[in-house]
Amino acid sequence: MTRMNLFLVIAIILSAMFLVHSHYEARRSFMILEAAMKEATRLELEHERLQVERRSQASPLRIEQIAKQQLQMRLVTPGITQYVKQPADLQTSSQKVATQKPEKSTEAKP
Repeated sequence: MTRMNLFLVIAIILSAMFLVHSHYEARRSFMILEAAMKEATRLELEHERLQVERRSQASPLRIEQIAKQQLQMRLVTPGITQYVKQPADLQTSSQKVATQKPEKSTEAKP
């Protein structure tokens, strides 16, 4: 009978140790989960902030202001527009190339 009691005491102690260990692992896993959820929330907020910043940086008004101020660009008007004509010799050669039909292959098919 004492052997059975000793075996049961050892079984109860081992069971209690396993229970404590499993609670510890569950708490630790929960803390890791909470930290990951906080990080995910932080990353979502940062992503949204960056999206808003990207939209504001790419607005047409801002691009036009930068083009005028930093690049000294101005709007196109007929008074400052210059038209470039293609020289006649280049124009005729380009027309010849465009009107030529591709030659068919004269090779015999096996």
